[in-house]
Amino acid sequence: MNKVFLIGNLTRDPEASETGSGVQYCRFAIAVNRPFANADGNREVDFFNIIAWRGQAEICNRYLKKGNKVAIEGSIQIRSYDDKDGNRRQAIDIVADRVEFLTSRNQGEGSDYDAPAPTAQRANRPASKPTLEQVDDDDQLPF
Repeated sequence: MNKVFLIGNLTRDPEASETGSGVQYCRFAIAVNRPFANADGNREVDFFNIIAWRGQAEICNRYLKKGNKVAIEGSIQIRSYDDKDGNRRQAIDIVADRVEFLTSRNQGEGSDYDAPAPTAQRANRPASKPTLEQVDDDDQLPF
């Protein structure tokens, strides 16, 4: 099974493009803090390249900005390429199956956060929790 879950902050603005056949994709990178400190007492950071495809790529490109916090669910993909000197290189990408935006709209810095949120299904939740009333009919219980 090839499954990855990451939470981190964008290190740069997303870059959108499309393949030769017209499929949209979006690339960005996130920084993820390690949960422990090194011998010097400093917390280290890992950097991951993320790629999102199709409709999700369009949403990421439209709403995400450098510094935004995101949760990524996806898989690891290793690709090979030739660098400018002709040397064979490998790159590791996280292919995002799901991207959840964790930065609130109020924290967006003048971005397109005025547009409808891509996670609009959250708006269907009830505004408040229902209140429960205590019922005193223990005499009516069959057990």
